[in-house]
Formats: sequence, C-alpha cells, structure tokens
Amino acid sequence: METKEEFLAELSRCVVEMEDDDISAVAEDYAVHGYAPLDGILDGLVDGMNKAADLYEREEYFIPELLICSNAMYNGLDVLRPLLPQEEKNSKSKIVIGVVKGDTHDIGKNLVKIMLESAGYEMIDLGRDVAVDDFISTAKEQGAEVIALSTLMSTSMVNMEKVIQGLEAAGIRDQVKVIVGGAPISPAFAEKIGADGYSANAVEAVKLVDRLLAG
Repeated sequence: METKEEFLAELSRCVVEMEDDDISAVAEDYAVHGYAPLDGILDGLVDGMNKAADLYEREEYFIPELLICSNAMYNGLDVLRPLLPQEEKNSKSKIVIGVVKGDTHDIGKNLVKIMLESAGYEMIDLGRDVAVDDFISTAKEQGAEVIALSTLMSTSMVNMEKVIQGLEAAGIRDQVKVIVGGAPISPAFAEKIGADGYSANAVEAVKLVDRLLAG
C-alpha cells in the first residue's frame, strides 16, 4: 500500500473483518507515510465501524462480531489519536451518554458512544438503567454540553422527558443540549418532550451533535 486511499480502505477493512491484531501495524504504516491522523480515524476506522453497524442492522453481524470490530477500531485509535494536533484533541466537547432508567438494552448506546468518541468527543458513559438525577448531576459536575439519552423500551421513554425537566429545575437547561434515540423514539416524540434533536442511528448522531454545537 502506498496511496492514502489504499490505506484508508485497508483500515476500514480491518475493522469490518475484525482484524484487531493486524490493524495497529496498518495504522502505524499509515502514520509513517505522513498521512493526516484525523482522516485515518474518520475515513478509515469510523468508516469501517459504520459498515459493521450496517451489517449488524441487517442481522449479518451480531453483538460478538460488533465487539471485535470495535476492538479493532480502538486499536487503530490507540495509534492515531496521539498523533492528532493538540487543537484537534481539545476542540471537542464532553458528552454524557446512557440508557435511561427502566431499560438495560445498551448496544445502540454503545455504538453511538463509539462513533462520537471516534469523532473526538469526550464521552462520559453512565451505562444502562441510569437514574434521572445521575444524568443531571454528572452533566453539572463535568461541564458537559450534551446529554445523549437512549432507550429501546416504550415504557422508559417518560424518563427522557424527566431528564429534561430535571435540567430545567436545576437551572441548566440552556447550557446542555439533549439528544434522544432508540427504536420507539421518533422526531415527533423528541419535539414533544423538548429535546434538541433525534438521531435514528450512530452515524447520524455524530452529525447531529456537530450541528447542534456548531450553532
């Protein structure tokens, strides 16, 4: 491999094909050639993770495969992220992410976390079945600019609205953007509860956050 495009394609392929042992060498070779680390992350590693997510949605990959893909991506990130210029390392905001109280399904949340982390955001992952107050207190303590809420259960959707109400009660609603996602969630529901945005998948979540914070 010599051209940048060949390296990006190989980085992507290593993620999709779960070559978590080989990807570090590819990333190191990419860096030795002097290509931009951010392009390697976004157009190589994240591109591969996007493709893996598509395979998961089509039920061609399952959780074990997805986890190995993410391991490969993180191995590549370990090589490329330290090479980012300082301003790129520090330019992104903190995001609190978690599955709301009453739900323990976290694969979608994990994908969104991976994508946002790959895009350079500092992720604070509260996990699953997270109490409303935990989202609010963590956002306050960490100075987070975004809270990302997920659920796959319609019975837990009410807790998304409670997080927004809690931010209002704490007097910090105007300081924190709230995005929501998950199978039962819709743009109409997001608007109804006063969320700042809705994302149908992990790829769109990155675009949504970029857009909200740029504004």
